[in-house]
Amino acid sequence: MFLTDAAIGATHVLLSGPRAAVEIRCPGPGVLRVRHAPSSAVTGFTHPDLPPKRSFAVVADGALPLTARREGDALHVSAEGASLEVSLASGTWTFGDGEGRALARSEGVSGEVRPAFPVDEFRSRLSLAAPPGEAYLGFGEKVGPLDKRGLRFTFWNTDAFPPHVESDPLYASIPFFLALRGGAAWGFFLDEPWRSEVDIALSHPDRIEWESRGPELDVYLLAGPRPADVLRRYAALTGLPAMPPLWSLGAHQSRWGYENEDDVRGVVRGYRSRGLPLDVVHLDIDYMDAYRVWTWDRSRFPDPARLARDLAAEGVRLVTIVDPGIKADVGYAVYEEARARDFLVRLSRGDTLVGEVWPDPAVFPDLTREDVQRWWGDLQKAFIDAGVAGIWNDMNEPACFSVRPDRGLPAPNGGRTSGLGTIEGSTLPYDARHGARRHLEVHNVYGLGMSRAAHEGLARHAPERRPFVLTRAAFAGIQRYAAVWTGDFASNFTHLEASIPMLLGLGLSGVPFVGADIPGFVGRANGELLVRWMQAGLFYPLMRNHAARGRPAQEPWRFGEPYLGLARAVLERRYRLLPTLYTLMREAAETGLPVMRPLSLLAPEDPEALHAYDQFLFGDDLLVAPVVRPGQSKRLSYLPAGAWMDFANLERAGRVEEGGRHVIADAPLGVVPVWLRAGGAVALTAPRMHTTSARWEEITWHVHAAERVSGRLYEDEGDGHGASRTTRLSGGLDGAAFTLERSVEGELPAPAAREVETIRVYGVPPPRAVVGARSHRALDGGVELEVAADWRRIELRAS
Repeated sequence: MFLTDAAIGATHVLLSGPRAAVEIRCPGPGVLRVRHAPSSAVTGFTHPDLPPKRSFAVVADGALPLTARREGDALHVSAEGASLEVSLASGTWTFGDGEGRALARSEGVSGEVRPAFPVDEFRSRLSLAAPPGEAYLGFGEKVGPLDKRGLRFTFWNTDAFPPHVESDPLYASIPFFLALRGGAAWGFFLDEPWRSEVDIALSHPDRIEWESRGPELDVYLLAGPRPADVLRRYAALTGLPAMPPLWSLGAHQSRWGYENEDDVRGVVRGYRSRGLPLDVVHLDIDYMDAYRVWTWDRSRFPDPARLARDLAAEGVRLVTIVDPGIKADVGYAVYEEARARDFLVRLSRGDTLVGEVWPDPAVFPDLTREDVQRWWGDLQKAFIDAGVAGIWNDMNEPACFSVRPDRGLPAPNGGRTSGLGTIEGSTLPYDARHGARRHLEVHNVYGLGMSRAAHEGLARHAPERRPFVLTRAAFAGIQRYAAVWTGDFASNFTHLEASIPMLLGLGLSGVPFVGADIPGFVGRANGELLVRWMQAGLFYPLMRNHAARGRPAQEPWRFGEPYLGLARAVLERRYRLLPTLYTLMREAAETGLPVMRPLSLLAPEDPEALHAYDQFLFGDDLLVAPVVRPGQSKRLSYLPAGAWMDFANLERAGRVEEGGRHVIADAPLGVVPVWLRAGGAVALTAPRMHTTSARWEEITWHVHAAERVSGRLYEDEGDGHGASRTTRLSGGLDGAAFTLERSVEGELPAPAAREVETIRVYGVPPPRAVVGARSHRALDGGVELEVAADWRRIELRAS
């Protein structure tokens, strides 16, 4: 890419040559946008000026000042927290932080345009240096270990059924990665919804090669130096996650095959009669009238509002599946309105595209358009009025089993084009029309648009509540609108193990509210798999049991004892864990940091932490190592540097292990290995049959004493947008004394029922004196204190 001219402004630089153009901006501290147009003279009308561009993902619209100077064929750009050195002769660049330390280097940018009928074909390519030892994490929902170096991926949302552990592409496309070398991190985001592919030092061990089917490569480069710094910058760029309602963090039950309201009432009775906590039941496609979206089959669900009220009395919410395919049925109001208002995707020749999903024939709303999104979101009002609490978006890649035949267009050479053109997977043709755009460009953001429509529609029609939306298909920025689950995983231990690095990869790509179907959607689980998957899912932000039609039911009691009792114990632990989970979801909404975190987020300089792909941190303080292979009663786990207390099942305070090494954890079937970090403080509560409020009536703090201790608890009503309070703990060991102080921010008072709190401090000797507590007693390895709910300071003196 040859550049000759440089136009330097206060907030942007435009570089251009006979064929190409590059625009550089600084949208935020530590972030540079480098918009490459390698074929600008061919693809644009205003070369070298680049036309305005709409981003589906980026919400940061600022432009910070930058400075630039040209020295021959070199251009030096600096902005707050970031720098760029550009070679005009080649169009390549080196990205650095605010202190000039080089973080990344491009080695080539190229593009080509092939005139074709009915749509020209583009290829835009970017090559990045991949230094030895640099790891690449993230990439959204992708298979493989945490470090994706040596792999190749396609970004094309795909209805993969059934997916395998090597399947690519899958349902979500997030072209973002976090690079890590020598403990220092930087990030790369390709803001292109077009189909793209990336080769991560596979074909060439020293290069990353990215190719987009679009005419540009709109790149955002993010400085660290810590991985958490990169993730915070990425969240500022693409939007902070939505704060979910508390109930959505409880236990969910779903099945494709709850055919009528008696089935739904029965599953709730099944949970309650066995003492199993439950907050949500999902209705799959069975509730619809002949698969007409936004309808009910009144013979099977005669009174949805009554059903929702009756379930609410049991503390259970209804969430309904919604697919984008609209049945093309004359007289069906949704179809007639979409057709009349020109809201439907069209074939290249202009006719409405007609395909087949569950409804047949089916047409597709163009959910990449804001006016269509608003209309679609408003269709939810009748469901909201009936008591539906949330929306589950499925088949929104969009999936399409077949498209009605088309003879193609008369071509300039006198022949015809090849009918529908290219169709990749079970979806729409590349050249299908979404207003002024083609499907090849907007396919990957279709699910994002559908989730935005659902989220904003719920917010408009139930403004007193926080929206809950669950989606299968996604693109960068999905965290603003929805939770994401990993699709149709199989019921086997291989997929249980694969779920952990996949969920961690989503979290490292800006999406904290994630989960996988327990114990797999398709197949035949046994009791051991149920328990082990529930133990991992105890720490998934989204904990949902789901199963496919035609396969055995997988509700916890279907497996008999001892598995039912073990499943009950896991669910009770989930509800005990909710104060900490809710606090971590609030932290995600404030910072973009995930709930499930790879060990390398805490220890980026530790190569062993990087490769611990089947375990994770839950926040900063808990380390979780689920058993993910059959027949195992022990497992090898890696503990990063520091001291870690065995806290198996969130119950047993065991021995303290020094980190920086592997340990063997005892893990019989009823045990999930967990450790509490020295200096960590986590809040647990009493188990309940369902959630009520996030103003916890009972709080027990578990504190692993160290030189410095910190903890946090976020509380509010559990829904809505009212007052809140954040409690912070700080303190630590100082010689023979241990102190802990509590401070509170926010206007929300503590619940009247919480007159006392319990604090369990581990790693301190029996105290000779205690100040600030109502009572205390010795524990094995620590002390338990009872304090007033408004306590301010406690001190334990050993001498």
